[in-house]
Amino acid sequence: MKQREDLIYGRHPVLEALAAGQPVDKVYLQQGTRGEFEKELRAACKLHGVPMTLIPQAKLQRMVRGNHQGVVAQLAAARYQQVSDVLPQLYERGETPLLLLLDGVTDVRNLGAIARSAEVCGAHTIIIPQKNSAGLTADAVKSSAGALSRLPVCREKSLVNTVQELQLNGVRVIASDLAAERQLHELDLSGPLCIVLGAEDEGISTGVARAADLTFRIPQVGSLNSFNVSVAAGILLFEAMKVRLAAGIVSDANDL
Repeated sequence: MKQREDLIYGRHPVLEALAAGQPVDKVYLQQGTRGEFEKELRAACKLHGVPMTLIPQAKLQRMVRGNHQGVVAQLAAARYQQVSDVLPQLYERGETPLLLLLDGVTDVRNLGAIARSAEVCGAHTIIIPQKNSAGLTADAVKSSAGALSRLPVCREKSLVNTVQELQLNGVRVIASDLAAERQLHELDLSGPLCIVLGAEDEGISTGVARAADLTFRIPQVGSLNSFNVSVAAGILLFEAMKVRLAAGIVSDANDL
């Protein structure tokens, strides 16, 4: 088995990677680990906003061949950013923010496909939670056809707080919900906007749905329950792009 290049293992190397600010996607710690190292690692992960997952020793041994000492870190393919940094930059450049917030999308292939549509349709960033989400792994970047290498991804501790922060900064937050009465074609998609999408099986979380300015659904006439989340993202982003092209907010790249 060839050793994966995106994995760091061993107690000191993992702690050093975190301290140096390397883009770590997730830390895996062996179940049952106790003592000073566990406390130090947990504190470092919290400080740098890196999720830590407890897994069995057997799983760690399948991940790496060397002496992992009970801990493995998976590097991110790019550095995560923060909404509090990205949003002011957009306004300073005179751009009208178009953001995508993914609540519980855990499949890296879906994340990659969503990022590809987001980049093509002119979205400025993708927002994901620290936990229960696909991240900036090499597989996700590959699935995105490189879009995740160009599109900022913000990883936030609390999506509810992030929604409120966006609203305080003039961004309207709309959330896709199968149970909503309002339909996509009834919405105004101009102006600063954040579109929220959830996992196909569970949808968006209750807290995020309540915090959003409104919920809506994509109309459908077939009998299946919903669109695949990456397909839904493509539909929503395309509709937003059409509105922005018509309003002169953005320009078609082929016309430049």
